[in-house]
Amino acid sequence: MGSNADSTDSLPTPVTTAGREGLDAILGRPGRAVIALDFDGTLAPIVPDPEQARAHPGAVPALAALAPKVASVAVVTGRPAGVAVRHGGFAGVPGLEHLVVLGHYGAERWDAVSGTVNAPAPHPGVAAVRAELPGFLDEIGAWQGTWIEEKGRAVAVHTRRAADPQAAFETLRGPLTELAARHGLIVEPGRMVLELRPPGVDKGVALTEYVRETGAEAVLYAGDDLGDLPAFAAVDKLRSDGVPGLLVCSGSSEVAELAERADLVVEGPAGVVALLTALAARIV
Repeated sequence: MGSNADSTDSLPTPVTTAGREGLDAILGRPGRAVIALDFDGTLAPIVPDPEQARAHPGAVPALAALAPKVASVAVVTGRPAGVAVRHGGFAGVPGLEHLVVLGHYGAERWDAVSGTVNAPAPHPGVAAVRAELPGFLDEIGAWQGTWIEEKGRAVAVHTRRAADPQAAFETLRGPLTELAARHGLIVEPGRMVLELRPPGVDKGVALTEYVRETGAEAVLYAGDDLGDLPAFAAVDKLRSDGVPGLLVCSGSSEVAELAERADLVVEGPAGVVALLTALAARIV
């Protein structure tokens, strides 16, 4: 399990050998390193209403200080790319001219250099589920405290506002998995949220393809949720292929599994910002 970073401005030391090798590679060859980060829970604090989520106040300055010193900075998120750009305040920021946002687990891509989003046609199953979901939830008596988030290429059901969020989550997981399967979709569980989305794309696939595209020789990935586990696995695979990597968990008691897999655990988005700031300061 990764150890908590301290609260000072110093760069923390990963507790694993692989993590220390990853950090050393980033510091030794920053111009060949990719810094990739989740959005919600990593760059932005988790809030009851995702529409109100905004990047931590220090996130953009930290990214802008670090980005010119490394090969690339990418935000890898389940949100639509354009939404992450707006909620993050990433557009038009000096220092972030080459930022990339891989939205919908890599199905969409926003490049700061062009300011445009590129994406394939949406999966037809998403529209079918979107139409069926309200009646489906009503039929199984799941309305109280649950709510639907429209995500364009996916639909999510949140239970954080329920009287017992975890019980509601577990109750809905099976029925929603069956509903998703009927329409050719899968369910991606998260922190009190179940997302119905197309198969074949995840943060691991997106991260691996981006690292290969950039030719990176080192990678850092930071995340906070179950949806980040594929990206953690991708970094493990890259490390076995000779690309050093550092796995960072934006700490949460809700997702112990991620913390146990991490080389380094920091205290939420504020800890991520402190890490990025320290990394930028260390690279000359």
